[in-house]
Amino acid sequence: MQAAPVRATAIPSFTTALRAVESLLMSSGQRTARRNAWTSVLEDRRRAKDRVEAQQVLERAHAPRL
Repeated sequence: MQAAPVRATAIPSFTTALRAVESLLMSSGQRTARRNAWTSVLEDRRRAKDRVEAQQVLERAHAPRL
């Protein structure tokens, strides 16, 4: 019984395939704008998480000790 042959090229990921379709459907400027918008969304989420964590730390520090 022989082993299966090894692929020389990697199978593209879903993200890679999605970007390929995106590049066919959108102009370069639209792709850049969409990526910039998504980067902003991710950064806003990170800042919101940081704010919640900071608020929790402040509330614990201010809580009365029993």
